[in-house]
Amino acid sequence: MEAHLPHNHIHHKSVSQSNLEYTCPMHSQIRQVGPGNCPICGMVLEPVEIQNGEEDNTEYLSMLKRFFVSAVLSLPLLFITMGGRHFIHQAGLIQNMKWIEVILATPVVLWGGWPFFVKFWQSLKNKSLNMFTLIGLGTGVAYGYSLIAVFFPKIFPDSFKDSMTGEVGLYFEAAAVIVTLILLGQVLELKARDRTSAAIKSLLGLSPKTARRINGDGAEVDIPLEQVAINDQLRVRPGEKIPVDGVVISGQSSVDESMVSGEPVPVEKTPGAKVLGATMNATGSFIMKAEKIGKDTLLAQIVQMVSEAQRSRAPIQKLADTVSGYFVPIVILIAIITGIIWGLVGPDPKLAHAIVNAVAVLIIACPCALGLATPMSIMVATGRGASMGVLFKNAEAIEQMRKVDTLVVDKTGTLTVGKPKLIIVKSVGTLSDNELLSLAASLEKASEHPLATAIVAGAMEKKVALVEVTGFSSITGKGLLAQIGNQKIAVGNKALMEDLSINYQNFEKEMDLLREDGQTVMFVAIDNKFAGFLGVIDPIKETSQIAIKTLQDLGIKIVMITGDNAKTAQAVMRKIGVDSFFADVLPQKKAEIIKTMQKEGKFVAMAGDGINDAPALAQAQVGIAMGTGTDVAMNSAGVTLLKGDLMGIVRARSLSESTLKNIKQNLFFAFIYNVIGVPVAAGVLYPFFGILLNPMIAAAAMSLSSVSVIVNALRLKSTKI
Repeated sequence: MEAHLPHNHIHHKSVSQSNLEYTCPMHSQIRQVGPGNCPICGMVLEPVEIQNGEEDNTEYLSMLKRFFVSAVLSLPLLFITMGGRHFIHQAGLIQNMKWIEVILATPVVLWGGWPFFVKFWQSLKNKSLNMFTLIGLGTGVAYGYSLIAVFFPKIFPDSFKDSMTGEVGLYFEAAAVIVTLILLGQVLELKARDRTSAAIKSLLGLSPKTARRINGDGAEVDIPLEQVAINDQLRVRPGEKIPVDGVVISGQSSVDESMVSGEPVPVEKTPGAKVLGATMNATGSFIMKAEKIGKDTLLAQIVQMVSEAQRSRAPIQKLADTVSGYFVPIVILIAIITGIIWGLVGPDPKLAHAIVNAVAVLIIACPCALGLATPMSIMVATGRGASMGVLFKNAEAIEQMRKVDTLVVDKTGTLTVGKPKLIIVKSVGTLSDNELLSLAASLEKASEHPLATAIVAGAMEKKVALVEVTGFSSITGKGLLAQIGNQKIAVGNKALMEDLSINYQNFEKEMDLLREDGQTVMFVAIDNKFAGFLGVIDPIKETSQIAIKTLQDLGIKIVMITGDNAKTAQAVMRKIGVDSFFADVLPQKKAEIIKTMQKEGKFVAMAGDGINDAPALAQAQVGIAMGTGTDVAMNSAGVTLLKGDLMGIVRARSLSESTLKNIKQNLFFAFIYNVIGVPVAAGVLYPFFGILLNPMIAAAAMSLSSVSVIVNALRLKSTKI
């Protein structure tokens, strides 16, 4: 077994189960090719890659079959125990009753319980005591003791025999019913675990099976999705799902992107617009160019993130692991002590009581619920988050999100739409405004910054021609330098002008008025002389204000960070109500600001969408990437908001709170049965009330604890977020 990084991606073709990689849902470091059991906890391993096809439910069907057969055979045993002996005695079959019990119990214990005995042996062989150690010991002792009592009754001393009948007590019904109840628990658990992956399976089901490719000769042909190549031209007809991620090159339509955004309102798509695989085209028809295929599509990345998050371990899981590590040996010790005490001072038959109570301790203390408590909640929560457009990279991000007291937000693309618009062009020299715009846009054409896109779009709108540039260079966080003809052109912010010692002070008041309106001012210099400026405004997202107010009501301080001038930042601050801001911040300084906050004892989350935000996202305790941004930002973050909307942070925070509350409830359910059940099973109430815990009741209580945890975890699916 070895641990290594996961590499999930969508499969559209069936893959042999024996060739798949499997992992334990509770111990993600366990990996192997082909199905099997976890050597640590004994649980059934699950495939790392969830398939888009018929699921392998062999384990579930096997357990279901074993449960039904065991239940049918255990019912007569229960009838015998619950008063049926009287009827059997009247029928003259009392002499054969013990053989009837052997015949009924043996298939249940040896066939129905065989998987548990295999895992029991593996736990001993691997020196990893777990719930199956206790199950194997408990049922094995009860069945083995009863079998010996049937075949060799004379070897037992009088202390083992009932003083009224002179017979050695048999516990076939206890062994059989214990196995049946544990099988029921396993069936319910396997079914519930299948439901937790429903979110991924529903995402996989969104992807279409075919695409309509336009060949070089203009002929159109339907091909399997996996045959689509980058740069293929694909036709998307009305009512069809978009096959892969790409860009519209002709035609127009509206597309239902609710899979990503959660919003039911269709988004208009015209040439140049990005489209996402698995989203639904409406009534129009268009031709698109494939840009991302297979595991690189947004849908595949979503599936990968959800899958990895479901297998990751929350810090709170360490508590359950630590307790489980000591728990099983302690329970075995308690069972031995229980047996010794009952064997020495218990009522007759002493040793029979000793064995029964020791078995009851072993069975009720099975820590299966403890092992399920955290992973079940994490699996359900990550699926629920994905359905709301909130992707958690791992379980730790879910747990950490609720601790955040300071949220640092990048302005462009996070608080604002990220699609700035050119508002004003002002030449202060001999050039006309359009000539100045031509120079600036010619440089900005080579940049991917949102402000650059706005300037180029503004030039196109005004039908201003762009010219060829040479010697292009970009200065991160400051601007661009290039040569146009014999002239040296510089376009950028105040920091670039100061680096070049360019005097612009005579126009500072005029530019300040633009900043106070929320515009970002870009400077243009020609041959180291100030030539003019451009004003660009990025509209604030409609939801930013309400999201910030909601987060502030939760006690979170909102800090805006931007490369813009302080006056522009102040204008945005007034409009949306952030608590404070840092302006004129270069990209490399963002991480340093967060580090300073952390030194002050703040628990910081950072929300951003650009490549330059990646270091800050990684530095923060919780990095939050806007899904509308870059892959680099998404890879650096613990949380990704597919819609790129700050309300997603509100939902992530609420889900984090609900999940941790759910985990604590699960741990309570897991512990309470053991805390109450083990002493009762050991017989502490017998001297006072004459109460003993039948091993069958212990098995029912143990199964009930697992069911309680499963049902409680599944509540997260419907919890109001």
